[in-house]
Amino acid sequence: MLLIRAIVRPEKVSNVISELLSADFPAITKMSVFGRGRQKGIKIGDLVYDEIPKEMLMMVVADEDAEDAIRVIMDSARTGENGNYGDGRIFVSPVEQAYTVSTGKEGL
Repeated sequence: MLLIRAIVRPEKVSNVISELLSADFPAITKMSVFGRGRQKGIKIGDLVYDEIPKEMLMMVVADEDAEDAIRVIMDSARTGENGNYGDGRIFVSPVEQAYTVSTGKEGL
């Protein structure tokens, strides 16, 4: 199992979730986050905005499904034909165990 954390633009999150649902990835956790990437925020005149609003989507998938989920996220979160700074980032981490609270079953 793998944990996929995708940080995307707020205006793209509905599209990303819709595309994940269409691709049969219904289990998603969403939270609002703030941060900055390599561009170190946005400078407008003398003002620097270094806490940019983003949305973080988290999901756990089977190892063999990770590539498909990542492709769906990248395709649906990208702005413009070639993408732009601030489109987001995807992190993938191993998950050793997962349990369903209501049933106590292990796994997805």
